[in-house]
Amino acid sequence: MVMVTVLYFAKSAELTGHRSEVVPLPAATSSCQLWALLLELHPSLAALQDQVVLAVRQQYVALGDQALLLADGDEVAVVPPLSGG
Repeated sequence: MVMVTVLYFAKSAELTGHRSEVVPLPAATSSCQLWALLLELHPSLAALQDQVVLAVRQQYVALGDQALLLADGDEVAVVPPLSGG
């Protein structure tokens, strides 16, 4: 397990009640597994299920089987859809 800072933006911050938190996560995981772990912590995030994008170390990752290798101190951002023009 590694300690990762999860950053919540916009609607995801509203749903979780947090702007950020430090979370223990497996070092080797997929983006889909990462999302599932975040849903376990905050079931309210399910409202963003088909719209959310994750960013790991400031790089967007699609939800799927993409392998991730996390390290202590990494940042994971939960980026909900943005509105506006």
